Amino acid sequence: MDLLKKNIHMDRVRCEAVTQITLEDDRNIPDNKPDVSSINLEKAEVIIEEIKPGTDTVNLKGHLQFSILYHTMEPGSSLVPFSGEIPFEEKLIMKGVMAADTVHAMGEVEDFSVGIINSRKLSIRSLVTLSASVEELYDEEAPIGIHGESGKADCLEYRRMPLEIAQIAICKNDIFRIRDEVNLPANYPNVFRILWSNVQLADVEFKVMEEKLSIQGDVQLFLLYEGEGEEHPIRSFETAMPFSGVLECHGCREGMLPDIRYAKGQQELAVRPDLDGEERCVGLELALDIDIRIYEEETVEILSDIYGVTKEVKVQTHKTDLNRVRSCVTGKTKVTDHIRIPGGSAAILQILHSEASVSQEQQSTVENGILLKGGMEVKVMYVTGDDENPYACVTAQIPYSYTLEVPGILPGDMGKIHGNVEQLQVTMLDGEEMDVKAVLCFSTMVFEQIPVELISEIEVADADSAVMSALPGMIIYVVKSGDNLWNIGRKYYVPVEKIKELNHLSGDELQVGQKLLIVKGS
Repeated sequence: MDLLKKNIHMDRVRCEAVTQITLEDDRNIPDNKPDVSSINLEKAEVIIEEIKPGTDTVNLKGHLQFSILYHTMEPGSSLVPFSGEIPFEEKLIMKGVMAADTVHAMGEVEDFSVGIINSRKLSIRSLVTLSASVEELYDEEAPIGIHGESGKADCLEYRRMPLEIAQIAICKNDIFRIRDEVNLPANYPNVFRILWSNVQLADVEFKVMEEKLSIQGDVQLFLLYEGEGEEHPIRSFETAMPFSGVLECHGCREGMLPDIRYAKGQQELAVRPDLDGEERCVGLELALDIDIRIYEEETVEILSDIYGVTKEVKVQTHKTDLNRVRSCVTGKTKVTDHIRIPGGSAAILQILHSEASVSQEQQSTVENGILLKGGMEVKVMYVTGDDENPYACVTAQIPYSYTLEVPGILPGDMGKIHGNVEQLQVTMLDGEEMDVKAVLCFSTMVFEQIPVELISEIEVADADSAVMSALPGMIIYVVKSGDNLWNIGRKYYVPVEKIKELNHLSGDELQVGQKLLIVKGS
């Protein structure tokens, strides 16, 4: 006899590796740019260009792309942009990876600083975290029946166990492209040169629909630019650009559980002529790299045990873990603090722009939740009262501690936490201090791992005549502690339903000391 089996689709991280590297370089200011007086703004991101897996190693090749905005004392321009790249190549030790594997890799800037060596040379230093992983899909074969089941009552007895599980229904990566443009307000000068730009995403939401995913959110755009004219006046412009659309997603249905992550990919920001031919139209092209995992909950009845009635049965089993979704949760917490500008700095006249990012340093399971600790980095650009350095920027780290509520969570439950800054408000208190208020949003899908022992194979053979002959023809069995109908039936090669029928039992519960009539061959 053969088992009927159902494939349960699962996903897992087969192997992964993380390393930190320091990238540093000294860069000369190009001849066509003026001298450096002080640094105003800086930012950097890691670009992975090549991922080359080998046996137990992964070679990552890419570069750190940085942008700097500095003050100059020379006439004609107070702020000057400067950008560049620092290439890197790093080998990660990752046990279990093979040359044919598809490896996912990413880089994160943990720290980035710019120092002034002299007016024509800058020192660039960054701490970068590189991570790589191999994720795979696999099937667990769960026994749900037996071929030739109609005749099983003559020789086999088996019982079923219902399991609530979460199968992965869709696992893929996709790209959503945003193309939009905005015209500057009428009272703003035409754009001569963009000095600094910042593109952030906010309120991004995904919804599972029939055969597709809907996506909507906002792109928050900030520009600092030199305007046309003899003095090239510096202006800042900030706006929110809503977007929406759909992604084809064959096989998804309403009611499925999405676990979707996104990151900014390639972006291009360009100034274009408007209908009058003036440089007043700002066009944005942005690609969102989307990691799609969609799960489907299902209750599966598996065969949990088998014994023979007129046959001898040998069962082969294997241990595994199946996943069940414990909870899909989203939580928000408020963060407030004050930021003071460094002593001796020029007073704040006006706040131009603020931005923030959230980092997670610690994650631990507590009673009915996940304790998260980390920091929110805030950057604020403002106008000063100093004519020689009219613009300044201050950066601050604001710590947070928050418990994301997950009822019934256990230490072994797993889930990746996604955090972002949902709201940020920075206001002046006086010429030296600013008030910061923010709302941090965290979300996760928590999986409970269910350890099970699945039946892999069964072998059915003729019963041992000596064993069958030694069984009593009839016996009054006295129930002991730990007994149940299944174990009693297995011991005497009698179907459970026959024991219940002979003893007029309506349920499966037994009491210690209860007497049961067992008849051989019944």
